[in-house]
Amino acid sequence: MESPIQRYLDDLLTDVSRLTEGTPYDVHPPGRAPDPGAFGICLATVDGHVYTAGAAAEQFSIHSISKPFSYALALEDYGLDDVDEVVDLEPSGDPFNEISLAPGSGRPANAMINAGALAVVGMLKGAGGKSAPRRIVDFYSRLAGRRLAVSKSVYDVEIRNSDRNHALAYMLSSFGIIEDDPTRALQNYLRQCSVQVTCQDLALMAATLANGGTHPVSGEDVLAIEHVERVLSVMMTSGMYDDAGAWASSVGMPAKSGVGGGTLAVLPGQAGLAVFSPPLDRHGSSIRGTETCRRLSRDMEMHFVRAARSAGPAVRPAIDLTQLPSRIRRTEEESEVLDRFHGACRFIEVSGDLHFAGTESLVRAVTELADSVEIVVVDMRQVFEVSRLAVTMLEDLTARLHRSDRHLVLVAGEGLLDAETLTAPVFTSRGTAVEHCEDRLLALHGTGTETLTRVTVTDSPALAPLDPAQRAALLHYMEHRTHEDGEVIRRVGQRFGGVHFILSGRVNTIATDPDGNRVRLNTLSSGMTFGELALGSDDRQETTEKAVGDVELMVLSPEALDQLEQDDPALAVALWRALTRDAYLLVDRYLRETAVRLSY
Repeated sequence: MESPIQRYLDDLLTDVSRLTEGTPYDVHPPGRAPDPGAFGICLATVDGHVYTAGAAAEQFSIHSISKPFSYALALEDYGLDDVDEVVDLEPSGDPFNEISLAPGSGRPANAMINAGALAVVGMLKGAGGKSAPRRIVDFYSRLAGRRLAVSKSVYDVEIRNSDRNHALAYMLSSFGIIEDDPTRALQNYLRQCSVQVTCQDLALMAATLANGGTHPVSGEDVLAIEHVERVLSVMMTSGMYDDAGAWASSVGMPAKSGVGGGTLAVLPGQAGLAVFSPPLDRHGSSIRGTETCRRLSRDMEMHFVRAARSAGPAVRPAIDLTQLPSRIRRTEEESEVLDRFHGACRFIEVSGDLHFAGTESLVRAVTELADSVEIVVVDMRQVFEVSRLAVTMLEDLTARLHRSDRHLVLVAGEGLLDAETLTAPVFTSRGTAVEHCEDRLLALHGTGTETLTRVTVTDSPALAPLDPAQRAALLHYMEHRTHEDGEVIRRVGQRFGGVHFILSGRVNTIATDPDGNRVRLNTLSSGMTFGELALGSDDRQETTEKAVGDVELMVLSPEALDQLEQDDPALAVALWRALTRDAYLLVDRYLRETAVRLSY
């Protein structure tokens, strides 16, 4: 099943494509003018899942998006204090190519403007037999998870159009900020700007920052967490230059744009986003890239204020009904159906807060289930907060599953979900959800089991060892009884009241737990018996039996059993053997199911 998140990205791409304003960067190799219509989106989660839409595999120049990553490399090489002596941390409020140097010291305002980026690159040296440019490209490649390369043709055209940056480099040199050859620093800067990337590369680079410096696919620890904190902080305050304040308010993600048409944004702890679209606004940022980030922040609730509330969302692997037996005692025929089709129902347990990361993981877990799964149960009892995005996605999943004759069921604590606004059934306990799912599977696949809503005594599974004549003879000793919904049939502590054969309806077996709470042990249905176990506990009823709906019974009372033993001792012995056999089978099954329940 297609993911709702994938469909959202596809629809977003179509919608934002309608924006035709802006002009692509006009410095490019001959014959390689950017295509104004090129548009790609890539979203990568911190666990390595990648969503793409449009031209996400098209290569383009990284340009200024390189700045935070070279800044990170300098922090890795020198540490925070030494880098801070070369470049400041303050937003300049100026365009990317303004001088923005501190009076007296000449220290650039931050590492995201050109002056700051030149100062940072001037710090990077060759090491281990590799030149500074090679080390930079290698570092970017580790962040992207694949080998990247510099475009010589892009570099050549950039170096011919860099008078202003050349002037900045010499000015930095005059203050001693760039200690070596300023021309070499400029060349290295332009080589890093000429690295060719795709949206997927940038999204994984962003996801590495979101993941605290660990690559989400390779698992390599590329950056120390304290350096990730510094890079993301500077990106938030200065990454979008003189538009940084509006960006922080409307998008709320650390970000960086580049004149090559790329836009990169980071949702810490959750995801990395990259967009490619060449037409630029007056700030030098992609118009479609900016709008895409704004829309995703709004629709997917990716603003850092919302994301900061997220409490470690986790989605556990799906399990089927064999691991979650209900408390309803099924007939042998019903049990056979459930044994055959238990895999058609899968339970997914979610914990934490359902904001973007938790919702994305949940949606992915549901959409990746096999088509043979007919019922999907989302257990949200350990969820603390549900975002608007999560509710929207749950409704979308409900509709998508329904179109293929599949069903979504929700389990949530009181007040977590507004059940009236959801089309999927919502249960407050997992037990009732399991029973609902079993009933639905029986309705879908239980050919012939519908006749078991009423089971005569002569067809009772408990009496299967008896021959037809013996079963018929027992009827003469039985008393017919009926009970209304909610009526107590047998109460705890009562003396043995006979063997009760359920003809129709259901009966709940209720006990008291160690804390004094009344709990339902199981539910008995047509064709089952109760009451005989009291004979094994000092003739006292250990549980309460309560009618669920109207119940019809045939009862072998204690007096009738005494009379049977006098009239036909052989039949009485055969009856007790059959009941003992049935009781052992039920107890054995109950113990096995209890062992399973103890695990969840």
